[in-house]
Amino acid sequence: MSEQSPPERRRRMRAEARRSVAAILDAAIQVLGERPQATMEDIAAAAGLSRQTVYAHFPSRDALVAAVFRRMTDEVLAAMDAARLDEGPAPAALLRLLDVSWRTIDRYPPLPAPAAADDDELHEPIFGPLTRLIVRGQRAGEFDRDAAPGWLIAATVALGHAAWAQVTTGRMPATEARAALRVGVLRLYGAQPPAG
Repeated sequence: MSEQSPPERRRRMRAEARRSVAAILDAAIQVLGERPQATMEDIAAAAGLSRQTVYAHFPSRDALVAAVFRRMTDEVLAAMDAARLDEGPAPAALLRLLDVSWRTIDRYPPLPAPAAADDDELHEPIFGPLTRLIVRGQRAGEFDRDAAPGWLIAATVALGHAAWAQVTTGRMPATEARAALRVGVLRLYGAQPPAG
C-alpha cells in the first residue's frame, strides 16, 4: 500500500476534523439540552471523542456554545433563503420567515446563550434580510410606514423570545405559541393576514 501524498493527507485530516466538529456540535446540542450545566468532558463522552479533541476544536465551553448558536443561525439563514423573502406580498413573506425560523429553532433544545454574546450579536445575521423585507412592505403600503425598521426588528426578536419562553416553560404548546407569534408580529407591522 502506498503512502499518502501530503495533499491527500491534508484532505483526510480536514475531513476527520469536520467529522469531529460535527460530532461535537451534535453532542453539545443533545447534552446541553438535557443538562445545561454539562461539562466539556460530558460533551466529549457523548461525542465519543477525547476531551483533548474537543478542546483542540473549541478552547472553552463558551466557544463551543457560540459554535452551536452559529450552526443554528446558519440553518435559519439557509431556511430564509429558501423561503424566498423577496417574492410575493410582504405579509406572506414575513409569515414564511417566522415559520422557517420557528421550525429551525424547534429542532434545538433550549440552550444557554454564550456568556460573551449579546442578543443583537446572536441575531445580527438575520437583520439584513428582515430589514429588506420591512422596507419592501412599507414601500408597498403593506406594513406601517411610520414604524422604524430597527424597532420592528427588535420587537420581532422580543416576541419570538417570548413565544419560545412560553413553550420551554410549559405554559403554551408550541402550536399555540407559534400561532400567537404570527398574529402578534402581523399586528406589530400593521399588516393584514394574507388571504387563504
